[in-house]
Amino acid sequence: MLGYIIKRIVLTMPLLVAISFLTFVLINLSPLDPAEVVLQAQGVPQITEELIVQTKAELGMDKPFFIQYFHWVLASLQLDFGYSFVTNDPVWTLIGPAFINTLKLTLVSSVVIIIVSIVLGVVCAIYEGKLVDKTVRGFSFMLTSMPSYWLATLMIWYFSVTLDLLPTSGMHSYQSYILPVIVITISYAGIYFRVVRSSVLSNKNKDFVLYARACGITESRIMLHILKNSMQVAVSVFCMAIPIILGSTVVIENVFAWPGLGSLTVKSILSRDFPVIQAYVLILAVTFVLFNMLSDIINAGMNPKLRNDL
Repeated sequence: MLGYIIKRIVLTMPLLVAISFLTFVLINLSPLDPAEVVLQAQGVPQITEELIVQTKAELGMDKPFFIQYFHWVLASLQLDFGYSFVTNDPVWTLIGPAFINTLKLTLVSSVVIIIVSIVLGVVCAIYEGKLVDKTVRGFSFMLTSMPSYWLATLMIWYFSVTLDLLPTSGMHSYQSYILPVIVITISYAGIYFRVVRSSVLSNKNKDFVLYARACGITESRIMLHILKNSMQVAVSVFCMAIPIILGSTVVIENVFAWPGLGSLTVKSILSRDFPVIQAYVLILAVTFVLFNMLSDIINAGMNPKLRNDL
């Protein structure tokens, strides 16, 4: 198993290098000169060619491209993403707290989504084709088809404005988590429980279930074996759910005024704060790669046959 993990980490390295390179190139794809953007953000009334050249020299933008990239990668490994073009603060002091706030919301939502998805998936698989199965699938299709911003607005109107039970925005107490987590859960649990349901149904028809029943094994023990085999697919889905939710909280965070990555990124895009955008893209992309690797390692631990695939 240790050899598989080492091989998986080694194979991930080229992908991380490619991601870092593409992220660094991002700043050069803008039609505006980054130095000019910095001067505009600082409120310089008249931008001259001399000022642009001077700013490039101060920021190291006058050096060859690959030297800039090499220095940026070394700094990023130390969580030094440079300085904000707008506030001139270190990027990590801006994106660090925002990342923690988004991560809290993501982890709470992911736990709720996993529990709801497994429970609904197993129940629907057990009662396949019956009223419970059809009702749950029908409601999930209806709810997941709703835009998250519209659903969030309805939640705020009913629970916060009409009933005055929950806060409308911010991150002040555990109550602030309730509405965002409900909206995120509704948006994703309706998708993931179908994966669990399909996996359980697929394993219910396997030969080992027939042989187990012929040997007189109880239905509860058979169901445990079915769930164990079904979780191999579910693990991959749920591991990737965390970075997906982490990267898709932009709308939810802006609706609920959650002080996270989504809110910060929208502000940075509107103000062309490239270092913050770069850091956001890099962190999100690396998170996707690492969780994908984690899902492969967990599945290899559950199924030794997968260790021979590398």
